[in-house]
Amino acid sequence: MKQRTLAAQSGFERYARKTRRAEFLEQMEQVVPWAELCALIEPVYPKAGRGRPPVGVERMLRIYFLQQWFNLWDPAVEEALYDSAALRGFVDIDLGREPVPDETTVCKFRHLLEQHELGARIFERVQEHLQERGLRIGTGTIVDATIVHAPQFDEERAPGAGSGDAPDAQGEAVVFRDEGARGRG
Repeated sequence: MKQRTLAAQSGFERYARKTRRAEFLEQMEQVVPWAELCALIEPVYPKAGRGRPPVGVERMLRIYFLQQWFNLWDPAVEEALYDSAALRGFVDIDLGREPVPDETTVCKFRHLLEQHELGARIFERVQEHLQERGLRIGTGTIVDATIVHAPQFDEERAPGAGSGDAPDAQGEAVVFRDEGARGRG
């Protein structure tokens, strides 16, 4: 896939600034092992033949990740892609050339992953990959998904001492954050 641009590119945005969402997506562009994950899916992904050609595996995988990171169901991710230049840039969609994959296409991809039990394998691999780099993803709403540099749990230290973090049942650091008024809907 060609180099993605996560900022709006119309040239008229004189006062544009990079949002937290765009920064998060740029980080995920760099740290998620896209080629490795696509290789897991390609053996079961539909091939071109009769009818409409399938949307590329990597594009659909990126949409699937957006759904997970920003808690978007199928129609909502379609709408969010039409609405957000940052999300379109991450998925590499140019509305001047092509539409966003519709909610049915997104749903079929999600069901394909479920049918072949790939969703859990994909996220396990991503978690391993991120942990190797000392990173952890905290999910939330489309407004506040962030990448968190998660501290390693130290058994000799009192749980959560000084950092505001506490271990979960497996001893992994759990990062707490206040989502403010918009998170208490």
